[in-house]
Amino acid sequence: MTHPRTSPATPGADTAADPLTDHAADTLTDHATGTGPRPAAGPSDPAPGTTSPGTTTLAAATPAELRDHVTAGLDDPARGWLRRALDEAAAHPGTHGPISVWELRIAEAGRRCGPEHADAARVLILHAARADAEALSRVYYQGTGAERRAVLYALPHLVPGPEGLPLVEDALRTNDTRLLTAAVGPYAARHLDAHQWRHAVLKCLFTGVPVDAVADLDHRAEGDTELARMLTDYAAERTAAGRTVPADLHRVLTLTDPPATPSAPAADHG
Repeated sequence: MTHPRTSPATPGADTAADPLTDHAADTLTDHATGTGPRPAAGPSDPAPGTTSPGTTTLAAATPAELRDHVTAGLDDPARGWLRRALDEAAAHPGTHGPISVWELRIAEAGRRCGPEHADAARVLILHAARADAEALSRVYYQGTGAERRAVLYALPHLVPGPEGLPLVEDALRTNDTRLLTAAVGPYAARHLDAHQWRHAVLKCLFTGVPVDAVADLDHRAEGDTELARMLTDYAAERTAAGRTVPADLHRVLTLTDPPATPSAPAADHG
């Protein structure tokens, strides 16, 4: 089923939030462990070394972990706003009138919580509202890029079946690296078929999304000879065009058949 892309229709929508949050942190910093994947830097990201490199993805974090992280970083007015937004969403989880109150709060999150915490706040609101696949689709197709990311991050916990796949498929058709990063999380790992998943991996390589973002990569790539063929063909095309091959490609190729994989050349800088 196809859905039209529409402009945000919510009164008081956070129209200024999306350009800000397009390059804000999609992940939670794990200062204790210093481990985990780091998404590719965007134009507004801090310079390397200015923040902790350790991260835990929004899609993998539990609501309790997200709330602890967000409330610790917000000032008192923002913390109070988020508490009220979550209470409203829990008390009125369904749609009331043309739009539900929690959808309005999702639109406000960037302005209220700031770009650093907006994604997590939106995911928390979706959790509190117990949004089902239909509600998530509405938010996704009517939302900004930031709101779409939040929906993708929330999918693994809110939609147990494949009903959310059209949203993942839509995100994978874009070249928005932050949307792609959100799309290849645990929900995609569970529900994309082999053909779709292989193309998602190639899309990450093509757009520069680090393969660390691909959930369950080691397991799904293991022994996948068709993925190995696609990677080899892609590497040959880049070599023939005089371009270096991304180091991430060789990493994935090693996962498909470790004994047969040649050593990787220098990382791609072009």
